[in-house]
Amino acid sequence: MMWVITMFDLPVDTQKARYDYTQFRKKLLEDGFQQMQYSVYARACPSRENATVHIQRIEAALPPDGEVRLLSITDKQFERMRIFWGSKRILTTSAPSQLQLF
Repeated sequence: MMWVITMFDLPVDTQKARYDYTQFRKKLLEDGFQQMQYSVYARACPSRENATVHIQRIEAALPPDGEVRLLSITDKQFERMRIFWGSKRILTTSAPSQLQLF
């Protein structure tokens, strides 16, 4: 079993760039990728050959600008991933609104 991990940094500064970003992300989701983190998506593939098919699909859907990186790893390598969680953020209380006397 293989995992294909897609990491990307795409511009969203114009309407066209946002459209390209959205289309690329939709294609990833349609192809069975799941979001791991912001701009990091992963998909399990039953074989190296199947992983190659999905990599070719990503290549065909590349937007004109930005950077996309692909990483193929085995299931054994994927399961050795270590995940660290920081402490949960505590929301600060907002300052009270100023009292008006007049």
